[in-house]
Amino acid sequence: MQKAPKLPNETLRLKSLQSLKVLDTEPEERFDRITRLARKIFNVPIALVSLVDHDRQWFKSHAGIEASETPRDISFCGHAIAGHDVFIVPNASRDKRFCDNPLVVEEPSIRFYAGYPLRAPNGTRLGTLCLIDTTPRVFSTHEAETLKGLGEMVEAELSSVTMATTDELTGLPNRRGFKLLAEHALKGCAEASLPATVILIDLDGFKRINDDLGHEAGDAALVEFARCLIKSGDRADIVARLGGDEFCGFATGSTLARGNDLVGRLVARVAEVNANRDSDYPIQFSAGCASFDSSNNAQLVELMQAADEAMYRQKSQSPRAAAR
Repeated sequence: MQKAPKLPNETLRLKSLQSLKVLDTEPEERFDRITRLARKIFNVPIALVSLVDHDRQWFKSHAGIEASETPRDISFCGHAIAGHDVFIVPNASRDKRFCDNPLVVEEPSIRFYAGYPLRAPNGTRLGTLCLIDTTPRVFSTHEAETLKGLGEMVEAELSSVTMATTDELTGLPNRRGFKLLAEHALKGCAEASLPATVILIDLDGFKRINDDLGHEAGDAALVEFARCLIKSGDRADIVARLGGDEFCGFATGSTLARGNDLVGRLVARVAEVNANRDSDYPIQFSAGCASFDSSNNAQLVELMQAADEAMYRQKSQSPRAAAR
């Protein structure tokens, strides 16, 4: 077995990693969302955000595996950060560097590995966004580019851009954050020939809640609706608050029919919340969907516009429209 090497700039690299103050912190949705998305796009059982410390690799996000860390010397990610490009091992059992590695001969029985080296703002390589499969596979140039795009999302989060991309009230991505995440996800869907659906949502009659009950009640309603939206979708979906009473969702691998199903689940969940709210002002909303597939090759801005138009068609036909 070839042990993962120490790097020439190891001291600076470790200082950069420690300065992020992310090691041994609790799981965060902003990273877990990306690993779930990676598993879905590439159809692999395991995806990790792995940070390579002095003598271990620690997983900030670990989708598909229970372990939170492994020794650095047996890590694949320790090899990946020695280079600048996506590090690919098509079949670890036939690779002299890894064939007798404990992670190959024992659980999780790694055969395929692909890792994008995550960079700090100063260029040092901190860890990887990596994919793991228990069967060998070929990884194309297009797939490597898609993994790089998802890795850049992780880099942005590690660089604390999240303060500018997260809605403070609900904890969801804001408009900027949604566009950043959804554009990368849409690129991944195009590369993998997967469908996708964008859903635009607008709360109906929300101004009355603020005007009659106050902004504290309005904020509480927004937080409740955000929770309903999160629970109604797949865990790999991207949901965001665009601003005010506007929300949005991006469902990877989703047809228009599944997007409409998601809206139906949201209707049911909001109805349950309304039944338990001590308020004369129920949460109500209008929604519109637009779908992407390889035949239409639509851009995100086009999908959002089409979903917005569908939403306002629904709104114009609803008796709630007069309540805005």
